[in-house]
Amino acid sequence: MIRAKLPKIAWGSGLYLHDTDGKVYLDGSGGPAVYCIGHGNQEVNEAIKAQLDRVAHGYRYSFTSDPLEELTEIITRRCAEGGGEGLDRMVFVSGGSEAVESCLKIALQYQSARGEQGRRKIIARQRSWHGNTLGALSCSGFAERREPFEGALLDVPLLSPVNTYRPPVGVPANDVAQWCADELEREILKLGPHRVAAFIFEPVVGAAGGCVPAPPGYAARVREICDRYGVVMIADEVMCGSGRCGTWRALQHDGVVPDVMSVAKGLAAGYMPLGAAIYHRRIGEVIEDRYGAVSTGHTFTGHTAACAAGVAVQRIVQREKLVEKVAAEGPLLRELLVQAMEGIAEAGDIRGRGFFQAVELVKDPETREPFPADLQVHLRVRQAALARGLICYPVNGNVDGKCGDHVILAPPYNVTRAELEDIAGRLGEAVRAVIVEVRKAGPSHS
Repeated sequence: MIRAKLPKIAWGSGLYLHDTDGKVYLDGSGGPAVYCIGHGNQEVNEAIKAQLDRVAHGYRYSFTSDPLEELTEIITRRCAEGGGEGLDRMVFVSGGSEAVESCLKIALQYQSARGEQGRRKIIARQRSWHGNTLGALSCSGFAERREPFEGALLDVPLLSPVNTYRPPVGVPANDVAQWCADELEREILKLGPHRVAAFIFEPVVGAAGGCVPAPPGYAARVREICDRYGVVMIADEVMCGSGRCGTWRALQHDGVVPDVMSVAKGLAAGYMPLGAAIYHRRIGEVIEDRYGAVSTGHTFTGHTAACAAGVAVQRIVQREKLVEKVAAEGPLLRELLVQAMEGIAEAGDIRGRGFFQAVELVKDPETREPFPADLQVHLRVRQAALARGLICYPVNGNVDGKCGDHVILAPPYNVTRAELEDIAGRLGEAVRAVIVEVRKAGPSHS
């Protein structure tokens, strides 16, 4: 295992981070797709300070607050774009894992509220990542991160990844959407519809798959199946949402509205820990009629200063039309990546949406065979990129849980064209250098 000593962060401004040794890093991935307006934004910092001067946190069972109510209004308005009216109930939490956990509980409570106490099963997909809490981890098809906890996880059926570059065996790429949606229906019927509470999926798979968007038609077909069998449709948009893919809701691109959705990373852009479980009023009304309110949340749910940070970030995103910018410039980032990987046959697939793009690196571009896991190609790319002053987000195991290397770029929405060119160029240099090393070592790892 490659375990390089981490540099120590000192300060950041815009897309640039500085360590205590004076080295400067260009943040090409927004950390883990979090820092959507860059670092050190004074407007956001001042909003947080102003809130702290008033009160840091009004406990949710004692008070509501202006920041919480304003953020609720902002999210409701943004969700309504592209047909998402009705996504107006939400629980604010401290991050993505908590948001997903709350989504699962809301789905279960909804089924109980409508007299379907037997619906306890959640269905998810392989090559997905939903978080580190036990419930979210149980729904995640990420073998390396699950392994230490196997035996204690919930029994969650994991369906095939929805990936046209790596379709299920014997399925043509053009048939992946239909086949994988049908697989969901088959699983619901196998378990018994009366036992299935919810289906959870990432509209664009992040860390576990490498920016894999579902093919056209998949999400709409899933929506039909969930409606037919009374299954709650949960969209996990922690990584791909909040504007990252060029629409505020990632599923807006697919013309689909979920019952429940999670957001986090880009919501407060890393200035404060913040996530949200958002659910449709038709779900909320059933729960409220039976229980009075959703039974999820934590001590810091609706944290006042965190909501103030979210309000400040979302005001900037809306005022500067940054989601529209991502939609317009996403194709540019893709083209720059294609140019940067020119001549590198091992760059097997370049994919994604908006400012959420990835390169999958393969040993054999013809067969799409991945590199052996022990070569740790993803970690080599990370180190080569850091040496060139670039922060990217490499992950492994996207093929079978052990093998499969990809690297994600998810720059801040307010990145300049020159910075996009710099990010892609530095990544190209890093990948090229690593591939040269790996080619030399190739025969001993065949």
